[in-house]
Amino acid sequence: MAPTLIDLTHPVVTGMPVYPGDPEVVLRPALTAAADGVNVLGLHLGSQSGTHVDAPYHVDVTWPTLDGLPLELFTGPAVVADLRGLAPRTEVTADRLAPALERAAPGTVLLLATGWPRHWGTDRYLAHPYLGVPAAEAIVAAGIRTVGVDALSVDRTPDPGPADPAVAELLAQLADEHDPAPEEPSLAAHRVLLRPAGGAVIAENLTDLSPLLAAQAAGRSLEVSLFPLRLAAADGAPVRAVARLG
Repeated sequence: MAPTLIDLTHPVVTGMPVYPGDPEVVLRPALTAAADGVNVLGLHLGSQSGTHVDAPYHVDVTWPTLDGLPLELFTGPAVVADLRGLAPRTEVTADRLAPALERAAPGTVLLLATGWPRHWGTDRYLAHPYLGVPAAEAIVAAGIRTVGVDALSVDRTPDPGPADPAVAELLAQLADEHDPAPEEPSLAAHRVLLRPAGGAVIAENLTDLSPLLAAQAAGRSLEVSLFPLRLAAADGAPVRAVARLG
């Protein structure tokens, strides 16, 4: 069977989903062929926009920046963990990852298939499953240095609350000291995977990984490339994520 290339990258478009609080994505013409003789697109986006990778610097200013990482971290043979069917905001356990980790040699790219791309562009996309700390520790212990997920984050994304500002304000007025405190963002899994002792990078917002699961089940080899833009001293960058099925 001839090798097959599969694009795992969300298109970069104006108004695309971003992590709450991140810069919004805006694309608009900067020059046009009609007025200037050439078409040039102006881009406004964050380092974590769309399908992207996180460098260790993303969570700690003393850890390596993107341009200090070896290119080998961004490509290699891959194993896909089938996490489909989990309920929203479910913690992924080390036991759930065990079958994939048993197949993964040190240096393998581990891809986490939650099935959450089907919610891309909806509020439900924020309610993805996430790695618990024991699962992240198991990944590092297995010698995995690159982890990719088809969801917004490897960590739990806090519930942003009502989208309607009027409803949010009303709930805030009704709240009292007996109500639970707002959920704070956690980067616990990021810190385990990205710490210098682990030396990993994380790719997030991959597209549907089910074709890779099917290829894996059929015994085909998998390779993935996650090469980022070469941004100096950066915490991360958008990538063109591509899988090669042997």
